[in-house]
Amino acid sequence: MPRDDHEQLTDERRELDERVTENRRRLGERIADLRAPLEISQEQLAEMAGISRRTVQRIEAGTADPRYGDLLRIAAILGVPVSVLIEGLDDVRPHPSATGEADERGR
Repeated sequence: MPRDDHEQLTDERRELDERVTENRRRLGERIADLRAPLEISQEQLAEMAGISRRTVQRIEAGTADPRYGDLLRIAAILGVPVSVLIEGLDDVRPHPSATGEADERGR
């Protein structure tokens, strides 16, 4: 028996909500994983990005929808393109400028 439109929309909404939740969780994990080797605390990241520590906590916990501008600032602090935070890449390392190290050209 075919399902009614409402049931289908409900299922689609549930699936979308699950995907959004999973993407938020992954984003938070990426930020925490990139922050750790730089030895930047959540409080320090928040201060540098001009957002509250609670916001950083919520982003890393996957319970917040960060503003794009906040993501741009966080990415810059961590030394990666914002696309890395959003999409993720395997084996991502912060750019040497984020850690204060010179690149191979000595800059």
